[in-house]
Amino acid sequence: MAEHNELGKFGEEQAVEHLKQHGYAILETNWTVQKAEIDIIAQKENTLVIVEVKTRSTLDFGLPQDFVKPKKIQLLVKAVNEYVVLNDLDVAIRFDIIAVHKDANNYSIEHIEDAFYYF
Repeated sequence: MAEHNELGKFGEEQAVEHLKQHGYAILETNWTVQKAEIDIIAQKENTLVIVEVKTRSTLDFGLPQDFVKPKKIQLLVKAVNEYVVLNDLDVAIRFDIIAVHKDANNYSIEHIEDAFYYF
């Protein structure tokens, strides 16, 4: 597996553990529909939480969350709409970003709730 893929997998694993520790139920990981992928679909109370995980080994080019671009947001919205319809859900939806920065043997996690809105 390529090094960047391993780093991404590490970040997603850490994000899942972080969410579980904070009372989230993990419903899906790496859920895809057409060209869109949702890293983590979680639920806390009556809120469906769509989580985009960004992991970086260096902050030289910006914070991990800075790499969630408008096109990615459009794809996430499209995917969550499909997920809600397929599962006949009636829940509030929130979009979060979990930013993971890993260097050597250390890592940090920042959980940004309500990271963006879509109307």
